[in-house]
Amino acid sequence: MRKSAVVVIDMINTYDHADADLLLPSVTKVVPSVVRLLERARERGVPVIYVNDNFGEWRSHHGEIVDTALSGPHADLVEPLRPDDESLFVVKARHSIFYETPLAYLLSQLGIGHVILCGQVTEQCVLYSALDAHIRHLEVTVPEDAVAHIHADLADAALRMMRRNMKAEIRNTDSIEF
Repeated sequence: MRKSAVVVIDMINTYDHADADLLLPSVTKVVPSVVRLLERARERGVPVIYVNDNFGEWRSHHGEIVDTALSGPHADLVEPLRPDDESLFVVKARHSIFYETPLAYLLSQLGIGHVILCGQVTEQCVLYSALDAHIRHLEVTVPEDAVAHIHADLADAALRMMRRNMKAEIRNTDSIEF
């Protein structure tokens, strides 16, 4: 297996958007799994990279994004996932973690050939990111208990698509090998 990195997608969030009420129950359920995945990765020295929307704040930086989310009404969902001093942070503006971001270059510089994608939203950003990782010849693993969805049926379909079309490994968090 190639060198791995854990990529946390859009979990630093204020949940101040149209679909938040539909998303929050799933986020609440997956946060413990994401926390376990991050703890295991950090214990093993696996890079953790947060790739997060900037919410249209073009002057923002990662510290400001984190501070804003932590001062919001759902800080309890963000605090356990807070980036540590070793975490890397890439700001994105669209769905895919690769779209017009330096992530591909960063992964190349780190010698990463395998990405473990966790976060939100399974049927949107996680799906598009898995596709973009696949076309860049990266191995992809998605811990199904560490990705949050808006619509369960679409999330199930997205996971099946990732497995079938992108050769992604869909596993439980605790069975992921680094």
